Amino acid sequence: MKIKVGFGVDVHQLVENRKLFIGGVEIPSELGALGHSDADVLLHAICDAMLGAVNLRDIGFHFSDKDPKYKDIDSKILLRDSYALVKQKGFEIGNIDATVVLEKPKVNPHIPAIQKVISEILEIDEDDVSIKATTHEKVDSFGKQEAIKAYAVCLLSKI
Repeated sequence: MKIKVGFGVDVHQLVENRKLFIGGVEIPSELGALGHSDADVLLHAICDAMLGAVNLRDIGFHFSDKDPKYKDIDSKILLRDSYALVKQKGFEIGNIDATVVLEKPKVNPHIPAIQKVISEILEIDEDDVSIKATTHEKVDSFGKQEAIKAYAVCLLSKI
């Protein structure tokens, strides 16, 4: 069996008057992520992990922030379309392991909903979507609530 591993990371600035989406779920927050799309840092990191595993570059290559058709797009669509590209290369998802770095609000209460959204889009069991959250202990831009970051790793196997 042929397997591939991919790694993704994404960062977005946090600002007022924007909604905060993490893993396809709107999280109540005073600050939201700034970006061309809905700026869902977790889904973007997962897209990059999947695309990278099959040597398809990154999310910005396929869904440019210079293209007006992606302005304010729901990142669940980007995740779905990225996975379609992975399937075209003959691979399916084995599992996802991801970490969100955010001082507040707390992500942990939303993890089951996030796992449900991601597992449905990627056609895998919720148990195959591991989401963790951490803070930066009030250090640097992440700890000072100026930014949000996510890391993701995925395992793909040949269909």
